Amino acid sequence: MDLPDEVLQDPTWERSGHTERGRDGERVPVPWEGTEPPFGFGSSELSWLPMPSYWSSLTVEAQLDDPDSTLSLYRTALRMRRALPELQGSAFDWQQAPAGCLAYRRGPNLVVALNATDDAVELPPGEVLLASGPIDGDMLPANTAVWLRI
Repeated sequence: MDLPDEVLQDPTWERSGHTERGRDGERVPVPWEGTEPPFGFGSSELSWLPMPSYWSSLTVEAQLDDPDSTLSLYRTALRMRRALPELQGSAFDWQQAPAGCLAYRRGPNLVVALNATDDAVELPPGEVLLASGPIDGDMLPANTAVWLRI
């Protein structure tokens, strides 16, 4: 998020004499509820960093009942991570992937693939268990990740 210099508070910003912006644009408050900033983040009318009004559709409250929301995706991923034995531990093996993509295998039956390009690529074979976006046919859309049972 682009923030004006006058609201920055990261210690890096202060220690650098206001030459290094630090992490403030990456660590904004979580929008919890409501339709106006600060969206339930704290008891004050202001959060430590400003929150844009268009975040009203991104609050936890707004995403709770939306099966296509980022919150729902993460909750599903966390449930699956606890339930799938392949996702226990830290061992994995890198797999071949097209340029701009990553793929790795967890255990004998699970492949995680990420297409970080702007174009669809061929979807690895397997049953889609979870996807960060709609999967249509045998292509992994741009900027989409997928968990596959093989």
